[in-house]
Order: sequence, then structure tokens, then C-alpha cells
Amino acid sequence: MSLVDVKTFWERSSCGEVYATGADKKAQYAHQACMRYQLEPYLLPFADFELARGKDALEIGVGMGADHQQLAQVSPRRLCGVDLTERAVAMTRERLTLFDLTSHLQVGNAESLAFEEASFDYVYSWGVIHHSPNTAQAVSEIYRVLRPGGRAKIMIYHKYSMVGFLLWFRYALLCGRPWLSLSYIYSTQLESPGTKAYSVKEAQQLFASFGSISIRPLLSFGDLLEGAVGQRHRGLLLTCLKEGTRGRSSDGSPADTLWGCIS
Repeated sequence: MSLVDVKTFWERSSCGEVYATGADKKAQYAHQACMRYQLEPYLLPFADFELARGKDALEIGVGMGADHQQLAQVSPRRLCGVDLTERAVAMTRERLTLFDLTSHLQVGNAESLAFEEASFDYVYSWGVIHHSPNTAQAVSEIYRVLRPGGRAKIMIYHKYSMVGFLLWFRYALLCGRPWLSLSYIYSTQLESPGTKAYSVKEAQQLFASFGSISIRPLLSFGDLLEGAVGQRHRGLLLTCLKEGTRGRSSDGSPADTLWGCIS
């Protein structure tokens, strides 16, 4: 798996585009954001974008720009956003323009950020760096650009999750290959090629260079098969599972999400 493979995958469609419905672009972006925070009600409290007010802030992996819009609305002193794809940067730029907001947006690689050391007080990335071929290097870059005393809010996937076990059941056990590891299943069956997931211990090791780390596993809408989850894996089994989980609460564990509050 290479960076080109990851970029090619996400240039086809940014995460959440399926929820961008409405009469015009502004309505589409608004509906996508509404669905994002409805399906992931834990996201905004975790991100705590108010921390960026009057500070220098960076988002790594802007996607469709819903979170970047939230960041822009708290009036950081300076706001920057990077994404591996031209598609995401163009959509986020269009989105901010429609809502009369601004940011310094650029196509960029999380493994090699185009910023000087200690450039930001707040760095945010939700569900992005586990797609990078060298996630450890992306973490090193976050550490490099974060100022002493700054805060990094990072989400990566949890290895021991309902999503992982369901994918292993379908693509390993039911295919007569029970020896396949969860890591292999994530790499080949979950989103872009080479996607990774981490245990709590592995996440702690990944961010060991930071001054303090707070990690919380969380049961997400992906585990509960809510929303448009499973677009790559349509079939009778998935349909039955989604019907069986309809209406369940999204609190508990295990999880496909690891929150990391790092400083």
C-alpha cells in the first residue's frame, strides 16, 4: 500500500458524502454536518473546538469540512487545514465560502506537514492518520508542529471493535481462512487500502513522546451498523445485522474509535 493508493481511494469520495443531500450546495453541506453530529454525538464534546478560540489551530484531514467549519466559527487567531486530496480541499473551501468563513487550506501529507516546528496551539484530526502508510511518522509530525503546552485531539480506530470482528467473521471465518489477523482484515476490507487499528496499549506507545495522554475507547455508530455503514459490504447478512441492531444505544464498549487527548 502506498500514499498514491490512499489518495486515489479518497479522491473518489470523501467520507460522509452520502449524507450531502439538499436543494443546493449550502443545504447539502448543512445536512451532511447535521447527520455527522447526529450519528457521532460524542465528536463535538471531544473536539472541544472552543480551545482553539484566539489560538493557532490546524486540522489534519479536513474531508468535507464539517469540523473545519466548526473550528472556523470559534475564531482562531490562525486556522489551517490540510488534506491528502484535492477533492476534500476544494469542498472545504467551497463550504467555508458559502458560510462566510476563512481558512488557509492546502493539499498536504500528514507524514510531512509544510509547517515550522511549534506552529500551533491546537491540532485536531478525526479518523485520518490510521489511513496513512506511516502513521507513526504522522504522529511525529503532529508532535513537531504542536507548541509546548498545546493540545492535540486525535481519533484513530480501535483494533478490538465490533466492526473488526464482523469483518473478520465475513472475510476470514466464513471464507475458510480463520488464521487471517484483524490487522490484515482492516488493511484489506475497511475503507482505504492499508487502514490500521490500534489497541489502547499500542495507541499509548504511538503517542508516547507527548507530555500527557488520555485515551478513551468508544462504541460508535459504525459498531452499531447505523447510518450508511457497510456500503462496501452489501448483502443479506449485513442487511439482517443492520435490522437487528436498529434503535440500539450508542454507549458502551468495545469500540471502533479511540479518542486521544494529547498534550
